Amino acid sequence: MMKLLYTKANNPIFLIIGLVALCCCSLTKTDRELSDAPEDLRKTHITPEYPSYSIAIEKWQSVNDVADWMRQYFSYDFSRALALSETNRTATSKVSVYSPAELYLKKKGVCIDLARFGVETMRKIFPESHHRYVMIEFTPIIISGKTIRKHWIASYQQDGKYYFFADSKRPGYISGPFNSTDEFINQYEKYRGREIVSFKELSDFKKKKRLRKRIIYQRQNKK
Repeated sequence: MMKLLYTKANNPIFLIIGLVALCCCSLTKTDRELSDAPEDLRKTHITPEYPSYSIAIEKWQSVNDVADWMRQYFSYDFSRALALSETNRTATSKVSVYSPAELYLKKKGVCIDLARFGVETMRKIFPESHHRYVMIEFTPIIISGKTIRKHWIASYQQDGKYYFFADSKRPGYISGPFNSTDEFINQYEKYRGREIVSFKELSDFKKKKRLRKRIIYQRQNKK
């Protein structure tokens, strides 16, 4: 890569690619631990890989099947995470969230890609389980000059209890049962080692002018 930068120094495209690569390689151990990138989870067994997403959702019979695929195949895209950071929110070019079919093919993305995969997939398989997005706002951190504060996961309900999964920090892990989302958030804050300022439960990840169904919890004076 350094040779490429030298020989193509007058080409801005190669220079940008080189800087992005160097930026991603310069991430510290602390950056990775505080980020939404996965832990080093061991693959306990081999999960079948189907030719397409449409075939997969016909074969999958439970949330465990979906979670197993996440554990086996999902990888975190740091460059995409930086592109979707708070710092870049005002940028003119927007980065779209992958559809479940796109993520199934790419097998690489960020937290909101995986959360969308979890919610939309489970709505197709088990629509009665009340699947929602949970957007968590942490105290912001700076990684490679970009402000990172928001994290997305998916939730569902079963037998009156709350469960949480599709978490890029621990793909394939299903957390629960909990009596409420707030109970989960208290535990998750300790697990991540980062202060959670607030969280929202949403039926859709897209921003809307009037989101009447949104439930917002401001976590003030919680200690």
